[in-house]
Amino acid sequence: MHILAFKPMELITPDLGLVFWTTLIFLIFWFLVGKLALKPIVKSIKDRELTIEDALAAADKAKAEMQQLQSDNAALLKEAREESAKILKEAKEVKESIIAEAHTRAKDEAAKIVADAKLEIDAQKKAALAEVKNEVSKLSVDIAQKVIGRELDSAKDQQAYINSLVEKINVN
Repeated sequence: MHILAFKPMELITPDLGLVFWTTLIFLIFWFLVGKLALKPIVKSIKDRELTIEDALAAADKAKAEMQQLQSDNAALLKEAREESAKILKEAKEVKESIIAEAHTRAKDEAAKIVADAKLEIDAQKKAALAEVKNEVSKLSVDIAQKVIGRELDSAKDQQAYINSLVEKINVN
């Protein structure tokens, strides 16, 4: 009774039956694994590969779109800068024209004020000269009355006498 008899040489040199059954079981195992497990694994690997390729393609597409957007943004930014420079230039030109117009109006108004002032001065000068002439006439009459010692009765007489005196002075 060799129930647990162990032969050390059996491990190194197995029986022909053991090799046959082991090989048969191994081939059946690989056939089943190939049919049941390898096809779904290979399919899932291929699906994963396709998903990765699609993701890479989408990333490349997104990158190209981002580059396009960046170039569009750069163009828009350049255009906006040019537009703002143009607006600033126009605003400056408008400001300068308004200042020039205000300056011209101020000059015109100043010239008008000066002309009005000259006219007013001339009018006041004429009025002052007329007043001075009247005063000189009155003084002349008073002096003449005192010198002559008589008083002329009417204004007509006084004026005639003054005119005669002025003519005598002009002749001298």
